[in-house]
Amino acid sequence: MRAIVHEEKEGLEGLKVKEMPERQISDNEVRVKVHTAGMNRRDLAVVTKRHKADDPALIPGSDASGIVETVGGNVTKFQPGDEVIVNPGLGWQENSDAPPEGFEIVGLPDHGTFAEYYTCTEDHLERKPEHLSFEEAGVLPLAALTAYRALFTRGNLEAGQTVMLPGIGSGVLTFCLKYAKAIGARVIVTSRSESKQKEALNLGADLAISTEEDWQEALASEQVDLLIETIGNATFNKSLGVVRKGGTIVTFGSTTEDEVTFNIRQFFYGQYNLLGSTMGSAEELREMLGFISDHKIKPQLDKIFTMDQYKEAFEYIQESKNFGKIAIKVR
Repeated sequence: MRAIVHEEKEGLEGLKVKEMPERQISDNEVRVKVHTAGMNRRDLAVVTKRHKADDPALIPGSDASGIVETVGGNVTKFQPGDEVIVNPGLGWQENSDAPPEGFEIVGLPDHGTFAEYYTCTEDHLERKPEHLSFEEAGVLPLAALTAYRALFTRGNLEAGQTVMLPGIGSGVLTFCLKYAKAIGARVIVTSRSESKQKEALNLGADLAISTEEDWQEALASEQVDLLIETIGNATFNKSLGVVRKGGTIVTFGSTTEDEVTFNIRQFFYGQYNLLGSTMGSAEELREMLGFISDHKIKPQLDKIFTMDQYKEAFEYIQESKNFGKIAIKVR
C-alpha cells in the first residue's frame, strides 16, 4: 500500500511516499480502506521533534475516514462496506478525570492513518456521521474531540456564558467556536491575522481583536467566563488578566514556550480555576458525534492535499496558514 512515511532523515526532510506492507488482520481487527486522513499539529511534532534519523519507518497520522474492507472472525460491530471514522485515542474507553496509564494516540509509536489502509480493533472505530462527506469526516476526530472535552467536560461551558479563544485558526479552536455558538454562548477570538479575525466573525464569533493589542483595554466591558489557552507563555498572563474572578482557563497544547511564570498571589486572590485537558475518551467521542449530528456541525475544512503533496501540507500547517482543518485525500 502507498503511505506517507518518515524515515532516514530528521524533520520534514525524512518524509516520502513509498510502498509499505499491509499486515494481516487478527480475528478482532478491522481493515479500513482510507478515503481521507486529517492532519494535525501533532503530526508536525512527530516528525520534527520526536522521530530521529535512526528510528524505524513510521506512518504518521491520527485521523481518518474510510470504508470497512475486511473484518476479523470475532468482529460484530462492523461489516464490509460500512462507512467509518478512526478514534485517534488508544486505551481510553470510558470518561475519566485523566487518561489512563498506557494511553496513546494513533500515529506514534505505531503506524498511523496516512496510508491507503488502516487496521485496528473494532472498538477504535465509529460510524461516519451521515451529514458529513468523507473529506469532512476524515479531519474530524482528534480536533473535534479535543474541543468537546475542553469546552464541556472540563470547561463546563453553558448557554449565555462568554468564552474566549486566543489564536483562532486551528482546527480545535474553530470547533470550539462552532460548539459554543451552537449552545448559545458568546465567543471572543483573537488573532494576529486580520483575515482570520474576519473569518471567525463570519463563522459567528461575537468579537475579534488582535492578539498583540492590550486585551484588558479592548475587553474592558466584557466578562470572560472561560478561556481556552493553547498558545502558552506568549499569552498566558494576558489570558489570566481578562478572565473574570472565579473564571476558568482550560489549557492544552502550546505553540510557544511550555513554561510560564505568573503571580500566584494574584491567582489565588482571584479564585481562578486552571484546568488541563487532553483529547478525550471513546465515551466522549460518541457524545461529541451525537452533538455534531444534532446541531449539523461540520468541520471548517481549509484545504485538501493529495498524498503526493505531503511536503506542501506539512509546510502549510508548520507556517500556521490554515484557518480550520487540513485534509490529505488518499482516494
